[in-house]
Amino acid sequence: MISFEGLNENFHFLVLEVENQVYSTFDYLNAPEPDLCERIIARDDYIDNLKNTVENDCFAKLLSTSQQRLTAREINTIRAMQVIAVNLERMADFCVNIVRQVHYLTDYQFLYSFNYENMLTEIASGIQGVVPAMKQRKLSSALDICKTENRLDSMYKELFDRIMDELKTVSTDPADYITMLFIIRYLERIGDSLLNIGEAVIFAIIGEKIKINQFQALQETLNKSGFEGSVSDVDLKFILGTRSGCKVGRLENRLEDNRQRAHDSIFKEGPLKKIRNEKQNLERWHALQPDLVPKIFSYHEETDEDRGSLLLELLPGCTMDEAVLNSDWETLSNASFVLQETVREVWQATRRKAEVQTSFVRQIRERMSVVRQVHPEFIRQSELVGDQRVLSTEELLQRCTSIERELWPDFSVFIHGDFNVSNIVYNHTEQKVHFIDLHRSRDFDFLQDVSVFLVSNFRMPVTEPYRRQRINWMISQFYAFVAEFAVQGGDRTFGARLALALARSFYTSTRFELGAPLAREMFARSHRLMEDLVAHSGRPWSEFVFPESILYYHPGGEGGE
Repeated sequence: MISFEGLNENFHFLVLEVENQVYSTFDYLNAPEPDLCERIIARDDYIDNLKNTVENDCFAKLLSTSQQRLTAREINTIRAMQVIAVNLERMADFCVNIVRQVHYLTDYQFLYSFNYENMLTEIASGIQGVVPAMKQRKLSSALDICKTENRLDSMYKELFDRIMDELKTVSTDPADYITMLFIIRYLERIGDSLLNIGEAVIFAIIGEKIKINQFQALQETLNKSGFEGSVSDVDLKFILGTRSGCKVGRLENRLEDNRQRAHDSIFKEGPLKKIRNEKQNLERWHALQPDLVPKIFSYHEETDEDRGSLLLELLPGCTMDEAVLNSDWETLSNASFVLQETVREVWQATRRKAEVQTSFVRQIRERMSVVRQVHPEFIRQSELVGDQRVLSTEELLQRCTSIERELWPDFSVFIHGDFNVSNIVYNHTEQKVHFIDLHRSRDFDFLQDVSVFLVSNFRMPVTEPYRRQRINWMISQFYAFVAEFAVQGGDRTFGARLALALARSFYTSTRFELGAPLAREMFARSHRLMEDLVAHSGRPWSEFVFPESILYYHPGGEGGE
């Protein structure tokens, strides 16, 4: 453990005091003496004070400007110690709760008919490993602490099932069973705190917050890729802010042998359905265009946990949003051209004659509750403006549901499924684009991807005129390409379907934008597009004129008009 004067000592004392509290609780359950009960309760105040002291020391170290700059490793250690201190104090509280429960037993001998000793022994073993794990910085020791929680869960389940079974047949007062259930439940919750402690130790060692199941999935996935080291042999940096429900991290090899596949790779762990879908879609994309998507180095499933993980090739380049905002004009122009040509090739290669049932209105409805949670005002009510009645959000959605049935395209393509600018990687050196995050890929209307791409450009939180000009230029180039593709393919309802797809993307994207001006713009444009569709209803959809100006945003100017 890194030496911090005062902090280490108080931290060590806190661990010892909580360990003593566990042993005292064990003694009390074996012989419930009033004096011991009072000592356990009184010691809880001292433990609280120690925890506060450790927390204060941690924050003082982090905020101190009189010392030399702390290294990342030192900062991670301090953060881990603070998390451990909080969970140790919580464990001590559970011990006090257990002791207080004993008073509700009508017969203390009832305790001894249940084998709770193994749970306390397991807890004590977990606590004893905390200081050595922090000092030696051994992942195996941290994992042992984490696994304590799983073993305690199993013990708890066994006792819980026995109590439930006996409650069905007992003819006497069930109060003692209920009290015993509370006692073993507090012991099980101590296991949850030990899991948090073990994961904090892992964080101190590898520098990233990762849950034990994700850690084990990472190690298994590395092993299957042919990498012979451990997680401690790689630098792991997780990508924050992903909305897919998956944990995504970048791996770089610390070992000298860079031929190992842990070098330059992406680790993804998450719900099994999503990971499995991504693997299957990646395989299909590889068959279509091998260089378009990342290679799969290894794949691992934890069916019992309903989780999966992938180790993928780390593709060189920058994401398309970075190219739009930060590259020079020549690079941006090349990126736009290469993207269009790549998308054209995919659409032409996968185009199939089939009536596609789109779901743009349904997608709006599925996300309305989340939109309202972020922006409660984004549900419009019907009102009169002069002698004209403005339709409410609900009325527009009802009308557009009927309209959508008239607009189904007669062909499909294989779409990305989440065609955000952040899911497209541009490699300027090789003049290539690559697609990532492909778990939603499927055969569908190409305008699903088009609308997502256009709105993901539109909603970049940028107001500087120069960068906004670049965004609008990218939008105009892609729109012109899409319109040309539709005309050449004889897509006669392209304009109306794009309006509906964009209404969907504008409306649902407001949930990602807390900034009121941009969110209001997207809300208003969504309704404007639905109003245009309703106004055109009854006439041939091939005659619908898509309002291209609605794609462009000019902060402080005239909006999309």
